[in-house]
Amino acid sequence: MDNWVPNPQAKPFLPHSRYRYNHLGGVTVRDLTGRRCIGKFFKAGLLVILLITVAINLLYIFDTSKKLSNKEQPINDNTGTEETHKTGSHSQSRSVFIDVRSSKESVFIAVDGTTVLQDEGFDVHRGIHVVILNQATGSIMAKRVFDTYSQQEDDAMVLFLNMVSEGRIVVFAIKDEGSFQLKTPAREFLKTLGSDEATSLGYRDMWAFVAVKGGAKIGEKHSKAANLNSWGERVELKVEVPLVEAGGSECSWPDNEEGRRRKGFCSKVEGYGSVCNCEGPAPISFQPNKLQDNKISDIPIAVIASDRPHYLYRMLQTLLSVPGANPKMVTVFIDGYFEEPYAITKLFGLRGIQHTPLGLKNARISQHYKASLTATFNLNPTAQYAIVVEEDLTVSPDFFNYFSQTKHLLDEDSSLYCISAWNDQGYDHSCKDPRMLYRIETMPGLGWMLKRSLYKDELEPQWPTPEKQWDWDMWMRNQAIRKDRECIIPDISRTYHFGSKGLNMNPYFQEIYFKKHSLLSEGGIELKDIDRLKKDEYEKLISELIAQADPIDHSKLPCSEDFIPSHLPKSAISSVYISMESPTDFDTWKVLAKCLHLWDLDVRGFHKSMWRLFFNNHQLIIIGTPASPYSVTKPANIEPIKAKQEEVTHR
Repeated sequence: MDNWVPNPQAKPFLPHSRYRYNHLGGVTVRDLTGRRCIGKFFKAGLLVILLITVAINLLYIFDTSKKLSNKEQPINDNTGTEETHKTGSHSQSRSVFIDVRSSKESVFIAVDGTTVLQDEGFDVHRGIHVVILNQATGSIMAKRVFDTYSQQEDDAMVLFLNMVSEGRIVVFAIKDEGSFQLKTPAREFLKTLGSDEATSLGYRDMWAFVAVKGGAKIGEKHSKAANLNSWGERVELKVEVPLVEAGGSECSWPDNEEGRRRKGFCSKVEGYGSVCNCEGPAPISFQPNKLQDNKISDIPIAVIASDRPHYLYRMLQTLLSVPGANPKMVTVFIDGYFEEPYAITKLFGLRGIQHTPLGLKNARISQHYKASLTATFNLNPTAQYAIVVEEDLTVSPDFFNYFSQTKHLLDEDSSLYCISAWNDQGYDHSCKDPRMLYRIETMPGLGWMLKRSLYKDELEPQWPTPEKQWDWDMWMRNQAIRKDRECIIPDISRTYHFGSKGLNMNPYFQEIYFKKHSLLSEGGIELKDIDRLKKDEYEKLISELIAQADPIDHSKLPCSEDFIPSHLPKSAISSVYISMESPTDFDTWKVLAKCLHLWDLDVRGFHKSMWRLFFNNHQLIIIGTPASPYSVTKPANIEPIKAKQEEVTHR
């Protein structure tokens, strides 16, 4: 290259003008120009598509509005048929179309084409299904099913309908069977709503009915069953119901925090009676009396709830009005994402927590308790105790006072498992003393207090997993979990179980085993011998009571009317010695429990094979012999009673 010199004869290089500056970083100007054209074309296409979409939507909105404004107003006769009349006043009215179907295996209700109730499957959710609609919007305000094949469900239905506000749209449909226990008062009530067929509903008839409460019948259809072995033909009722102006169906409650809670609830939910009255509504905020020397004001209260909103409403209404109640410490735990129970919780201004259910049937309930207890202690990291109540309980005015007086026992006696407000054997005829307490080996639940350390250190790590179909309370009663520890209970319960519907509950079971349980109706009770409930002191107390007791006549049959003397003074104590070869030999006890109309489904409420209760207004001590250590007090001339199942009369 050092020897290179320019060639003077060479022609100069002159680039063509159209290619001048055509390479910029390896990209030609011609390439860039082409890409810009494509981009502009693509943007223009998107703009055209957007304009077309907007135009189509505007046309659709205009067309829909035109159809709604020209909607025909039908007038229904009493058989559910429809006639359409165009009038100047009706042409602008709003209305809802309701489709109702009633049959052996399914029930179906749709509003304006939207399914609001569809229940299928034979012998599941049998009875009369009821849906309440808002007369101004057509929205769903309540859904209930009443198994009027079973006892007392007709009364529950009438009670519910009485609590529905005037003017609401009420829809009825029978699935499978709904007349067997539909007694005359309920039929007459349906007649007042406008039904012409309620009084003639027969066994396995199908029925659909739509009415406005306090207004006119909209439509009704009824299909008779040919005989007792068949069902009526499927019934389908289609009606159109005119809506009313929203202003005419609302109340003017105060514009404050409580008024807004009430308004929000009553605009969406129905069936709660006076809570939604325009004048003098039921209270949703309470100012209960203060509890003197309150030792539980900072203890969290876990309310275990599911999808039984009417139960939850009743429970919270009593709980929050009891002396010592602190709404800030109450949390409602709802098993599932159900709107109505959550609305009830917010109505009372409480904290509500919903969670996704785990497991099925009993396992689901068990996991709900675990999740609720875990959350309770996590939300209250300094709390050393918790009180657990279920949504189907009414609480006594003495509820918090009872726990306040007994709480210290859990700290001072390591042999205790829990404090419960419920006495399994506390029926109207078998309890009497509101001041008396017992120690028992079984865990009653139904309103109980436990320590954080028990749950966190023992129960939570061992809690049954979701695949195990175990009852949580039966698991807690298991000796491997309980470890010989006992619970304190009152003679007269501080809670009452009123729920007749649930996984393990039905109206018959409630009627036989729970309805006649006693509930203490007064508060401020000063308990007696509290410190004598500690382990060693309790043994001394029992020995003293047995020493004062007089054995009854053991020659009489347990089911005889005079088995337990009725002429004794109220201060008397009677004793009964029954055959019990081992701590698990409950044959005679079960017979005796049936005869005395006590809890007899399983064995509860005992302490060292001994039961304490009241009968004929005086104390009764029942001692298993020779299983109980107290059987050494049996007089030599007394033969323990050994009863047979065939001697039992039915409850």
